[in-house]
Amino acid sequence: MRKGDHAQARARRADAAAVVRADPSGREAGIDTPRMYAGTSRRGRPPGTSARELELISLRLFSQGGFDDTTVERIAAAAGVSRRTFFRYFDSKADVLWHAFDGEVRRLRDAFAAVPASVPLMDAIRQVVVGANLYRAEDVPELRTRMNLIGSIPALQASAAHHYDAWERAVSDFAASRLGQDAQSLYPLAIGRATLAVCRAAYDRWVERADSSLTVYLDQALRALAAGFDPAGLAPQPGERPHSGR
Repeated sequence: MRKGDHAQARARRADAAAVVRADPSGREAGIDTPRMYAGTSRRGRPPGTSARELELISLRLFSQGGFDDTTVERIAAAAGVSRRTFFRYFDSKADVLWHAFDGEVRRLRDAFAAVPASVPLMDAIRQVVVGANLYRAEDVPELRTRMNLIGSIPALQASAAHHYDAWERAVSDFAASRLGQDAQSLYPLAIGRATLAVCRAAYDRWVERADSSLTVYLDQALRALAAGFDPAGLAPQPGERPHSGR
């Protein structure tokens, strides 16, 4: 690589590392969570860029200039790559916002395939889901930005169901295999949809409070689901003291 190429690569990495997400409370926090983004290329990649790097730059540009007004060409230019290179990683700019989520679905399926048969069904689901979501409190600003974009753009809202369905199917397919039933039968569907609903509730609560890792909220919510939300067995909610009963 020539001297100028090294300088351009360093500049792109610095740009990505400097991306910050605006917190609704008025604070700002840096984004630095590469551990959650495995499998960064689909068809090979040129030196000096990655899906994660393009993702960070895209989020910054979407936040600054709006999703609709930010073109693929602008994202590629900010990353110092060609438009063709962008499409090696993503089919569209909308896919950038679902990149981490879709990666989680793949991790769920891989982990479910490796669960020993001796682990009870709901314990297995809890362990796999918690293990695929190692987000920390400092990751909240980026995730808030991502979800605010998805929630405010009609085209992105319309695509959300497809991605959530894929997550749900990963769980229901595993449940079906354990129960010896068709994935579209009642119990696997109910388990998949209940698990998704509980996890979305845990996620929303965690993003609101940002006081610990997401795993704390997911683990507690999934334990409660497995126990049928029996009041006698419910632990205090994360970050809250138990009620005195008075």
